[in-house]
Amino acid sequence: MGKKAYRIEGKFYMKNIWHPFKKEIVSSSKPKAKEKVLSIIGSNHRVKRKKVKIEEIKEISPEEIEDPVVKYLVEN
Repeated sequence: MGKKAYRIEGKFYMKNIWHPFKKEIVSSSKPKAKEKVLSIIGSNHRVKRKKVKIEEIKEISPEEIEDPVVKYLVEN
């Protein structure tokens, strides 16, 4: 099964403010991509999972990828 690129958009609550985010992730499925984003945001910002709201998970084509690392991982 090949790897696909996903763009995940949402917001997280930190210090009384909702901060928007947009991440591109390489994963084999949408649930795994969601789990990876929750893990990354929790690790980088010390935010609990219940304070992260994911608004959209969208599979993107290789032409739409903006992150060079994600583009490299999908193409190889």
